[in-house]
Amino acid sequence: RLGAVLFPGPVLPVAMLAAGRSRWLRRSLSVRAVAEDVWSGTQCASKNRAKTLRTKQKGMDILNDPLWNKGMAFSVSERDRLHLRGLLPPRVKSIEAQQERIMRLLRAEPDPIKKNLQLQDLHSRNETLYHRILVEHTEELAPLIYTPTVGHVCQQFGAQFSRSRGMYFSSDDRGEFSTMVFNWPHDDVHVICVTDGSRILGLGDLGAHGMGIPIGKLALYAAAGGIAPHRVMPVVLDVGTNNQALLDDPDYVGVRERRLEGAEYYDMVDEFMEAVFERWPQVVVQFEDFETSKAIPLLAKYRHRYRCFNDDIQGTGCVTLAGVIAAARNAGKALTDMSFLCAGAGSAGLGVCAQIVDGMVEAGMSREEAMRRFVICTSQGAIGRADGAHGDPNHARGLNVERAPWQNDAVSDGTPMSEVVSEFKPTCLLGLAAQPAGLFTEGMVREMASYCDSPVVMPMSNPTAKSECTPQQAYEWSDGRAIVATGSPFAPVSLPDGRTFIPSQCNNMYIFPGIGLGASICQSETIPDSMLYESAVALSRVTDEEEMARGSVFPSISKIRQCSHAVAVACIRHAHDLGIAKASPGCDHNRGETYEQWVTRKMYYPEYAPIYTSHTR
Repeated sequence: RLGAVLFPGPVLPVAMLAAGRSRWLRRSLSVRAVAEDVWSGTQCASKNRAKTLRTKQKGMDILNDPLWNKGMAFSVSERDRLHLRGLLPPRVKSIEAQQERIMRLLRAEPDPIKKNLQLQDLHSRNETLYHRILVEHTEELAPLIYTPTVGHVCQQFGAQFSRSRGMYFSSDDRGEFSTMVFNWPHDDVHVICVTDGSRILGLGDLGAHGMGIPIGKLALYAAAGGIAPHRVMPVVLDVGTNNQALLDDPDYVGVRERRLEGAEYYDMVDEFMEAVFERWPQVVVQFEDFETSKAIPLLAKYRHRYRCFNDDIQGTGCVTLAGVIAAARNAGKALTDMSFLCAGAGSAGLGVCAQIVDGMVEAGMSREEAMRRFVICTSQGAIGRADGAHGDPNHARGLNVERAPWQNDAVSDGTPMSEVVSEFKPTCLLGLAAQPAGLFTEGMVREMASYCDSPVVMPMSNPTAKSECTPQQAYEWSDGRAIVATGSPFAPVSLPDGRTFIPSQCNNMYIFPGIGLGASICQSETIPDSMLYESAVALSRVTDEEEMARGSVFPSISKIRQCSHAVAVACIRHAHDLGIAKASPGCDHNRGETYEQWVTRKMYYPEYAPIYTSHTR
């Protein structure tokens, strides 16, 4: 049904004679095979000729459908055959001219929230143009559709709600999920991003208003990961909310009840997973912003049964591991030389640490030794030995099954972070606490710089108001020796001595689009930890020496499609090594193609396709 997206593969002219058909096809495939080996700027140079598409709609119905609508880009012949003549101004614009106009309007608006609203409006009018400008201007626009702006969007979701996007599975719909999924108009869904709204960024329980997160994530899947927008589906599992302000809000769009808990909650998630995999057996499900107490058991329950992953636990851990590998390389160290202080013991914090431990094990270290390289700090201080030195606050509250394995007897339970630095001497600070800004103090960073030539400082909490410190502070406190990666984007930092550093944004968008793309292309049965490790290694290799010399551990966001391509290839290669891939290169009659060519061919690039209508007067 999608009228304005790229469908891979050559299009055979309708009037082609049978005798010339095979010769034309061979020549077309040969030309395309050469193009697929080339990267140009932010996307693949391979832009196959768009397939002509048929629609049953005509006239105003096409203009009102964002999947078909091209605005003033409809050609003169299309206007005739689609019954659009006279319904549009006579001028025909190219998609490039449309892009220029949209970007001019966006740049004239200083308020990022209003910029986001402009982009939402475009998304509701013209899907192809929306994703085209995201592809061409990812570095500039990603902060407007994702962190940090998306947090404000979720907070204002009810007040600004104008058009439904995605699907809502509520507690009122239990028992109907298996039929509800057929209300979704697309039969070929590749990626679902689902949240229950219980832990939106660092903002807490936003209930159904958390839908802004899956919408933003899946826009990045299309722009950064090359998955066509009609093949993604944002979802909210509306199990209620415990946020009293939302329950009292007349604009709240969700179920006005307290959250389901216990067996009722897990039964509802079970019903959802069974329903979506029954309709779309090849789909990848990405769990997003579930509170820790639900995120960890849900991942443990489903990860070996379904093609799924949790972005907060595994995605954040994977991208952070890639950053640590690159930072270690920049500092002249190996991953196994590093030690860590992690601020935050939620799903993100523990998931990051577990992913790094897995990486250290893959690099040759024993798991026991790798675990000893970490001190995890809660709001009560370090999780350490219960010797009474600091009152043992974490033990007094009780260490649950997720936190207990992280007890490090090298420090006393409740030791403040500043003392952990001086006693434990970590080489890397990980900030994943999502608390008010300032957890990483000047004293901590200066102490690290006293024993570490290149201290790694990674304040990754979102939004920027939650960042554990700023890059400016990290560079100044370390006399410019720190290697910095953050969760939200920050401006370049110039020091008094004239040096300028470009802090990297340690953002999940570097990793999750490639994982979803790779797993969906090869139809991997599951997404194992070893696949995440291979993804992190692949991502770390995209950062070049020039970028590292500027202080960056991640590539420029402008290279995001190259990152997704590299990650997808790593996922596919590893899935085949493990024997869990159900699809292989060449399965679409492109024999002899490499993994790299296969991924290139499958990546969506937004451009207008010719349209004709089967509707008769």
